Amino acid sequence: MKKILITGASGQLGKVLKTLFTPKYDIIPTSKNYDTHQKNYFCDITNPISIRDIVSATSPDIIINLAALTNVDLCEKRPDLAFSANFGGLQNIVEIFKGPIIQLSTDYVFDGKVGQYNENSIVNPINVYGRTKLEAENFLTKNSKNSLIIRTNVLYDYASESPASFLNWVVKSLQEDKKINVVDDQWNNPTWANSIAVAIDKAIKLELNGLMHWGDNDYMSRFDFAIKIAEIFQLKKNLIKPIKTAELNQIAPRPLKGGLNMDRAKSILNLEPSNISDCLKYIWENKNA
Repeated sequence: MKKILITGASGQLGKVLKTLFTPKYDIIPTSKNYDTHQKNYFCDITNPISIRDIVSATSPDIIINLAALTNVDLCEKRPDLAFSANFGGLQNIVEIFKGPIIQLSTDYVFDGKVGQYNENSIVNPINVYGRTKLEAENFLTKNSKNSLIIRTNVLYDYASESPASFLNWVVKSLQEDKKINVVDDQWNNPTWANSIAVAIDKAIKLELNGLMHWGDNDYMSRFDFAIKIAEIFQLKKNLIKPIKTAELNQIAPRPLKGGLNMDRAKSILNLEPSNISDCLKYIWENKNA
């Protein structure tokens, strides 16, 4: 049984991986903030001593690095924090752990001019977050030949404690009869955490390395995604108002036509990405189970 250390295990994907992987792997879930409820071990990837201690104590076969600073505007305001978490943290892992690493990356390594990028598309990040993730990709590619980079986009799940959950924000706002503004000019293929967890599992079994894109099937705007959530969760979609990205005056620029092409991954993994309606229906039917 492979022993897998997961950093950032308290996030949306980390929680799903713990559930999916526990029956089939020896899981070592870690997070920066120790949580007795989630039963995660402490690990701060920006601290080499912290990584060395957990790796020495557990001797994992694989590390899945989910730990990251994903608040795009905070990254823009504090590039020092962004590079420390998103690049420096991975650098520390690579220098201490000599086994294969699975690194989660993002479509924000692209400029968002042409949409649905494949693995050979030219990278050109337009914000600090994207630059930090690209630097991490480049370092891993150069220094850890057996490792795998998986780019994804608009990761979602129904995770009540996660501030990063777009799905939760939409559902909670509409349940409270709040009007929300959602951009209609940012396009991606929203990806259910369970979907990418299955892809990661398959990648581990196949011992893949290099670069792979994974997202779900539907290519849509954030506004259309919010409307779809309202329809499936039987909430008032007239509370959702379309807005342009430029009207938000956000600190960090956003790629507009993002998203990923998954043809290579579908072929290698022999998996078909999920449809968003099916994912949301499953979540809706099981969220109170």
